[in-house]
Amino acid sequence: MMQQSTDTTKHQETNIDMRKVLFVCLGNICRSPMAEYICKAIREDIYCESRAVSYEEEGNDIYPDAKRCLDRHNIAYGKHHAKRISQKDYDEFDEIYVMDNSNLRRINSIVNDYGSRIKLLYKEEIEDPWWTGNFDKVYKQIYSGIKSL
Repeated sequence: MMQQSTDTTKHQETNIDMRKVLFVCLGNICRSPMAEYICKAIREDIYCESRAVSYEEEGNDIYPDAKRCLDRHNIAYGKHHAKRISQKDYDEFDEIYVMDNSNLRRINSIVNDYGSRIKLLYKEEIEDPWWTGNFDKVYKQIYSGIKSL
């Protein structure tokens, strides 16, 4: 297991020039936290966090198979507590990236307006590996999506 970050509450330092990006998936235990930690590892110009469109996993840590996938790719991660997106999150982040069209539809019922700030992260929908078990495929799609931001 990869050594986890010892600081569980502090996120990246922000400066005035950094883009604030929020990654969103269904439960905030697989795809969006993977995106958050991949982004933190490869994009120093972006401040990021992750959220869910549901309350189903509220408070839960990253799914064990997602952690194992991050370990295989040497991506460090810290203690995580799944959290649902709020209107406040929408107001505070410059860009919001969802993993699939279902996330996009659900987020529209949570925030008052989505305009052009909410988009798919990747050129196609990123499947939910909690159901499919395809964590390495999802990792590659997320990585590619983040590199192109």
